Amino acid sequence: RELLQKKQELDAVLIAIGDRWHAVASIFCMRAGKDVYSEKPGTLTIAEGQALVKAQSQYERVFQTGAQRASESNFVFMGEALRQGRLGKVHTVRAHLGYLTKWPRMNAVLPAEPLPPKEELDWDLWLGQSPVRPYNAAFVKAWPAPGWYTQYDFAGSIAAWGSHTILQCQLDLGLAGTSAVEYEYPADLMKDGMTVRFANGVKLVAQLEGWRGSCGVRYEGEEGWIACADGYERPEVSSPTLLDNFVTVIKAYRERTGRPNNHFRDFLQSVKSRKPTITDAGVAHRTMTTNLAMDICLDLKRNVKWDPVNETFVNDDEANTLRSRAMREPWRV
Repeated sequence: RELLQKKQELDAVLIAIGDRWHAVASIFCMRAGKDVYSEKPGTLTIAEGQALVKAQSQYERVFQTGAQRASESNFVFMGEALRQGRLGKVHTVRAHLGYLTKWPRMNAVLPAEPLPPKEELDWDLWLGQSPVRPYNAAFVKAWPAPGWYTQYDFAGSIAAWGSHTILQCQLDLGLAGTSAVEYEYPADLMKDGMTVRFANGVKLVAQLEGWRGSCGVRYEGEEGWIACADGYERPEVSSPTLLDNFVTVIKAYRERTGRPNNHFRDFLQSVKSRKPTITDAGVAHRTMTTNLAMDICLDLKRNVKWDPVNETFVNDDEANTLRSRAMREPWRV
């Protein structure tokens, strides 16, 4: 905040603080004329996502959400395989949910502890937009529970990894400009995962089990499948021929799009060119809407339907009230 006031020569800002701050800090920085790279998840609510998109457009800023696999070669190759029709018609995609995803979401009330010196921790500022609660040192750590990463007031749940994997699925499917329309409440999230559907009929299953490596995605089509996660030398495939010309495909992607296979470099390149990043505010918002609508489905313990054109839950006042949260001043956006 002090740098934004004092440093006119500051061009760009990296947001790497708690989830509750990502959208708020990004919007404040864009208002100040700065380009923004924000760690994921880009938003805490659907309403924040709408405000983020509006701010990027209004202030004509470059924005990148930190879903770095969108730029990595293995994941880029899978997107190109889908674009080229190598799997035939894709009917099912699978997204890895993180081990930190627990349900029901916590909102722990802990005993008040003495505040540390303000020069060490300004508790009111740390809370930011979140509701006031007594200080307890356990909240300041990200995890284990009851660290802030596990608390409803401070973070999402599905979005812990879904902000990576669900974004990746939508990006590779060419659906990053929309959100899933049907959300099925699961009998057992931890065991069975959760199923959502897009308007074109593609089914996305978000699940914790069955992965080798972290932040994995898998695409299943009528003519084969392809999957990848962190730590893979190359994607796993139903047939070795799907990996033919891997290097050539990546080179052609770079030439066609002008994008590097490095997420930070993509952001810096856009800062110079003023062209959109691969995961700009619109991509962050629409893919986070899928994540957040899944959270809402789980909170309500029932199926919900989403209208991505009007950005409302269909005939569902109860769900629509959960698109936003109360935000404390002066951090409303």
